[in-house]
Amino acid sequence: MSSPIDPLADAVTALSAVWPDASVEGCEPGRLVELNRLLGQARRLLDAAAVRVAAEVARQSRPELGASSLAKQQGHRNATTMLATTLGTSTSEAARLVEVGEATAPRLLLTGEAVPARHRYVAAAVEAGRIGRDAAVAIIHLLDSLDDRVAFDVLDEAERTLVEQAVGLDLLLLRKVLLRAEAHLDPDGVEPKEEDLRARTFLSVRQESTGAIAVKGLFDPARGAVLLNLIQAMVTAELGEQRDEGTKGNGLPPRPIPEMQADALIAVCEHYTGCDRVDESLPGATVIVRVNLEDLQSGTGVGLIDGIDQPVSIGTVRRMAASGGVIPWVMGGDSEILDWGRAKRLFTPAQKRAITARDGGCIGCGAPPGRSKVHHLSWWCHGGKTDLDNGCLLCDSCHHLVHDHGWEIRVDGPGTDAAVWLIPPPHIDPARVPRPAARRRFDYRPAA
Repeated sequence: MSSPIDPLADAVTALSAVWPDASVEGCEPGRLVELNRLLGQARRLLDAAAVRVAAEVARQSRPELGASSLAKQQGHRNATTMLATTLGTSTSEAARLVEVGEATAPRLLLTGEAVPARHRYVAAAVEAGRIGRDAAVAIIHLLDSLDDRVAFDVLDEAERTLVEQAVGLDLLLLRKVLLRAEAHLDPDGVEPKEEDLRARTFLSVRQESTGAIAVKGLFDPARGAVLLNLIQAMVTAELGEQRDEGTKGNGLPPRPIPEMQADALIAVCEHYTGCDRVDESLPGATVIVRVNLEDLQSGTGVGLIDGIDQPVSIGTVRRMAASGGVIPWVMGGDSEILDWGRAKRLFTPAQKRAITARDGGCIGCGAPPGRSKVHHLSWWCHGGKTDLDNGCLLCDSCHHLVHDHGWEIRVDGPGTDAAVWLIPPPHIDPARVPRPAARRRFDYRPAA
């Protein structure tokens, strides 16, 4: 029978075989990529070993053992302080190791019978090095928070789905998936959560002794989306101007993003107080809410605001629609042409709204619409048309990544329901297997 430490030993051996003889500095790109991959695998497998040990240290140090507790015998107050001291980490990180270990370790009944781990799919993924400790903690926290409101078999299937989707996602992107999974699994819990966020909403504007004006605030998703999307769109526009100036050789050093955001907020206030026209140069500032027609009519389910991770209740969607905050996605009506061919170089506002409805944000990294722009898939200068299926949302970084490194984009299907795919270059994936674009990648996708 193989030891759980064997995969870690194999990963370290593979890492040693690839490690440069001299120095990592100046390492050729291909080897550096492989080193990074193997380090990630080894780190996750080390997490797997650490959580198993941490769970056993906690078991042998449980409070009821008193002075015979392992931790006390080693001169520590409890298991977490023992682990934190010996591992050189914080007690909170040690507690997370224990938490994952206890949730993923096989259990023994009073009869001595062994039963599967409390979270078997997380356990298998951690042991195989597919996800690390922090991803495991995030999934466990969500599932445990729903334990008293969602049926066991539903949570069990959700755990399997979430583990599959967590592979290859960083924690920020995993958080998006978890928020949407929570709304899907417990839609009745979305509105109370919104009420709590609305109750915590505040904006503090005060003058300090220096004469400076200090602003601090917290907003619920529905109202905060208006502010977030507008300011992000304005900052993105300024960054684009700076980049254009830089290509001409007369650009200034870029300003810090917080400074741009402050100026954007001031510009909005000045616009409101002194300007009576609507500036249409910031299409990404539009707040877009996605909801199924059936859910809207029945009053069940949830809605999604582009650029905001937290889903909102149907009640909030209806209130936003009543206040004019929702654009109806019946595209192509009112004589709005969505395909212009070569008649126009720039995408029209109607096309931009349709593409935003389809993509939800940057198709590469998931950046919200306010930080993204519509780009031609087949370049205009190469004969590309200004049509719906030849446009996509990309932030500046992903735009350069796609065009400079050989990525391709494919749009399958018509209109706003089309599926968008990113096709990696051969040096990243020789098979060039299409990858779902960000919106579908981050959406929670329960099994049918």
